[in-house]
Amino acid sequence: MDNSYTSLAEAITNLQLEGFTADFNLCDAGVENKHKKEVHSADELNVVKYYRFEGMSNPDDNTVLYVIETNSGEKGLLMDAYGAYSGNVSKELMDKLKMSR
Repeated sequence: MDNSYTSLAEAITNLQLEGFTADFNLCDAGVENKHKKEVHSADELNVVKYYRFEGMSNPDDNTVLYVIETNSGEKGLLMDAYGAYSGNVSKELMDKLKMSR
């Protein structure tokens, strides 16, 4: 796993080759594996690493890519806009996804 990538597409491609193939989405109860329709709560997740990507011309293009492993061994990626998870997500999950500055 590289320390940095020049683009979001490059990061996703390389991380998928490293086995992070699950496609995770935020949901009220935690993080959902879209394909398996399984939801993992914050205490079942380990954020291995995250990458920030900033849009060149539009601040709305700012994205965070989280590299996640679950307690059950699933490895995948969660893509989110900066701060978008602050609405309908539990405090525990927000704490898990909090980025160090």
